[in-house]
Amino acid sequence: MDGSAQCQGTARARAPDRGDEAGATRGPNDGSGGTRDRSRNPPHTGEVVIKPRFVVQLHDATTLHFDFRLQSGDVLRSWAVPKGPSLDPAVRRLAVPVDDHSLAAGEFEGVHEGQRRGTGAVIIWDEGTADIARDEPGHVSFILHGRKLAGGFALTRTGPKRWILVKARDEDARPGSDIVAEQPASVRSGKTWTQLRDGEQISSTGSKHSPE
Repeated sequence: MDGSAQCQGTARARAPDRGDEAGATRGPNDGSGGTRDRSRNPPHTGEVVIKPRFVVQLHDATTLHFDFRLQSGDVLRSWAVPKGPSLDPAVRRLAVPVDDHSLAAGEFEGVHEGQRRGTGAVIIWDEGTADIARDEPGHVSFILHGRKLAGGFALTRTGPKRWILVKARDEDARPGSDIVAEQPASVRSGKTWTQLRDGEQISSTGSKHSPE
């Protein structure tokens, strides 16, 4: 067997990495990973494709901020977005990359006990699935299918530890809107972060009452 045949055999035998299983490979969240192009590896006929998940959590920590998390393999790539996402394409939101989180972290809604700053209250402000259109160093574009966020978005690095989150100009865009102010409550419990912090109960009709 010549050298080229051996190389081909080795390539066929290589097991897929975790990113291939989720539809994308990835590098560290500093944007150092290579370009990801989904068109190069279409799914096999009949293969069940599980879309990556996204979640946006509102967290009262040192400052009140939103955590935008996008699944890549078995972790959630994460950015802190102080003012939260927007459906207005003219609005550019600061997004600060933070450490990857486990998939389980994206399921948390409650109060972190013993937090040194803030109340530790966390709500799941939005969640759903995502279609990753492009993922390259310093840029990620994707289509969200959430309860509040829908359509195309992009995260682009503009400096060290500094990215911007922007809504695409598509049919899901809402120029002049403020989705954060319009829909402040959790998509799971129906509570705002202050109601969660104060232990208020939400009835099936949407009314609230404080615990006895």
